[in-house]
Amino acid sequence: MTAIATATAISLSLPFSLCRSNKSYTRKFVKGSFGVFAVYGEEGGIPDKKSSWLTLFNVEDPRTKAPQSKGKFLDANQALEVARYDLQYCDWRARQDVLTIMLLHEKVVEVLNPLARDYKSIGTMKKELAELQEELSQAHNQVHISEARVSAALDKLAYMEELVNDRLLQERSTVESECTSSSASTSTGLLDTPKSKQPRRTLNVSGPVQDYSSRLKNFWYPVAFSADLKNDTMLPIDCFEQSWVIFRGADGKPGCVRNTCAHRACPLDLGSVNEGRIQCPYHGWEYSTDGKCEKMPSTRLLNVKIKALPCFEQEGMIWIWPGNDPPAATLPSLLPPSGFQIHAEIVMELPVEHGLLLDNLLDLAHAPFTHTSTFAKGWSVPSLVKFLTPASGLQGYWDPYPIDMEFRPPCMVLSTIGISKPGKLEGQSTKQCSTHLHQLHVCLPASRQKTRLLYRMSLDFAPLLKHIPFMQYVWRHFAEQVLNEDLRLVLGQQDRMLNGANIWNLPVSYDKLGVRYRIWRDAVDSGEKELPFSK
Repeated sequence: MTAIATATAISLSLPFSLCRSNKSYTRKFVKGSFGVFAVYGEEGGIPDKKSSWLTLFNVEDPRTKAPQSKGKFLDANQALEVARYDLQYCDWRARQDVLTIMLLHEKVVEVLNPLARDYKSIGTMKKELAELQEELSQAHNQVHISEARVSAALDKLAYMEELVNDRLLQERSTVESECTSSSASTSTGLLDTPKSKQPRRTLNVSGPVQDYSSRLKNFWYPVAFSADLKNDTMLPIDCFEQSWVIFRGADGKPGCVRNTCAHRACPLDLGSVNEGRIQCPYHGWEYSTDGKCEKMPSTRLLNVKIKALPCFEQEGMIWIWPGNDPPAATLPSLLPPSGFQIHAEIVMELPVEHGLLLDNLLDLAHAPFTHTSTFAKGWSVPSLVKFLTPASGLQGYWDPYPIDMEFRPPCMVLSTIGISKPGKLEGQSTKQCSTHLHQLHVCLPASRQKTRLLYRMSLDFAPLLKHIPFMQYVWRHFAEQVLNEDLRLVLGQQDRMLNGANIWNLPVSYDKLGVRYRIWRDAVDSGEKELPFSK
């Protein structure tokens, strides 16, 4: 009874959840006719004495001091002494049994609930888990970026080798040509020979638009503005002659899947978004953002999946990768320069091939002749228009217009315009202007005769305009006015191009940026390993 009472008192007074387990082993002792089972630490002591409550179990085994009385006749005092040691042993044994139970209980807790080992709240664990997930994501991104950098370095090395080889061949051919013409040059040495001109680079953009090359698809394409895609809406788009639909999943992230139900080829954009899945309006099949069919009402669920494209959201735009190659590790930034605020984001579907629209956007010399009712009203016609750009670049600035412009592969045009008074050009460069307008044009190739145009307009002045009601409709009206002035001309070009006319028959100096875009586009279509103007 003493042992039971002692064990009960100890068990009721101890905080079981605070016990930590250490490695231990067991030894058996036998006294009389019953077995004794004790628990010892690695050095024979009680495991883990660091916890203050473990001192309750740090009791010396009384058997080492018990009097040897086996087989002897004892008097009353000796019998009481033996009984006292028996009680001490029972107390010690009870403590050891309780400790054993506690250690085993703690092991069960550790196995079944690892969180209990650290005594952390669920909130703390969620926070640490989120931090670990963020670190893991950053590590993955860094690995992708490192791989891209290694690949770019190898491509650069190969390109430099090609340049060296081309230079050696050029010098060799120059020496040979000088040797073969030495006799002729000697006989006519007193005569001046005119300087030979480099042949004009010819471009041939005529006839029906050819099928898009697979290499043109291996780029990130912005297809929509984030503000246009709500959690319960979807956006149908066409890209490279194929129909897709964009919607947000249960986690709020966008996805892009083929706009055709796997069951009966019904357009999915006619349906609805239900709990992060797009539901076909015909028989209710539901697809997640990765294209997997997760619900098939009224029938057994089959393993069905429709094609999905890599889709990401960055800086207020939604991007897709329509190509078959692995996506590039990073998405380009299309944000306006520092100090600008976005005032308008407009999407239009235009019945013109995207290359023709890019040709138009990369040309400013037509402004005083075409846009006489809008932004170029009253402009004088300069005696000479030039586009100044580095020898190997796709960006530069216009002279005499205060406009900086860049073609950003595969289909973006960025421009910064120095705002001037009507009919006047303020300064010779954008830096000399006090206020500016920044534009982004994205010409997504929807089909061979249709372009999805994304237009973003930003200003570095008049921030209050953002808060005027219905101002977005005013900006859209102005944008459509300017675009309609261009569209009637580009549609005429397209009609003649389809009938065989070369729309780049005779380029001149101010066509430089448009010509470079066409050279880049031809290199992509022909499969050149090293694209021009990419350095």
